[in-house]
Amino acid sequence: MADPSRKLRILVAKPGLDGHDRGAKIIARALRDEGFEVIYTGLHQTPEMIVATAVQEDVDGIGLSIMSGAHMTLFPAVIDLLKQEGATDVVVFGGGIIPDSDIAPLKKMGVAEIFTPGATTRAIAEWVRSNVQPRQ
Repeated sequence: MADPSRKLRILVAKPGLDGHDRGAKIIARALRDEGFEVIYTGLHQTPEMIVATAVQEDVDGIGLSIMSGAHMTLFPAVIDLLKQEGATDVVVFGGGIIPDSDIAPLKKMGVAEIFTPGATTRAIAEWVRSNVQPRQ
């Protein structure tokens, strides 16, 4: 049974070759300021590296920041690897430069939420608080 007093653990990751990490760092700091435990992996993470860290750190959610245009490949890769690891209860969400037309297909693939430019850190933190639960 999950410990209800345990802080939610959120992994913030920058998959792929994209070198723009300012947004990810802002989100990581904002989630930390909102009381979550945050692990930030840094730049140039492969889906395998992200999932290995998520499993090792026993996170409740993974927030991916993707600015490279590879979101239709990277999100499903992370979700598939989580399934292979038996970690289907880890909530995957993310944001970045993602066309509106790709949001519904990503959600169908298992991405819980997509935040596009203009989303506030407060809105993201409130969504995490309402939609990510401590894993069993």
